[in-house]
Amino acid sequence: MANSVIEVQIGASGRVVIPAELRHQLELHQGDRVVARVEEGRLVLEKAENIKQRLKQRFAHLKGQGVVDDLIAERRSAAAEEDV
Repeated sequence: MANSVIEVQIGASGRVVIPAELRHQLELHQGDRVVARVEEGRLVLEKAENIKQRLKQRFAHLKGQGVVDDLIAERRSAAAEEDV
C-alpha cells in the first residue's frame, strides 16, 4: 500500500471528509466504523475491525487458559446489570 499525503480541510461542525483515494487504499466503505484516537499529537483513524483482529492476535496465547473465558463472563454479567 502506497503512503498518500493529502491535505484535507475541517468543515462545519468539525467534519472531515476522507478523500476517495485514501478510502480505497484503506478499504473503507460507507457504514464502516472507525476509531479515532490521539497518538503523539496526531489524529489516528483506524477501522474498528482492524483493532479487533489485532487484539485477538495479541491475546490468542491466553485462549483456553480460562483467563479469557472468565473475562468474557465478567463483561457479560456487567453488561446485563447495566441493562436493568
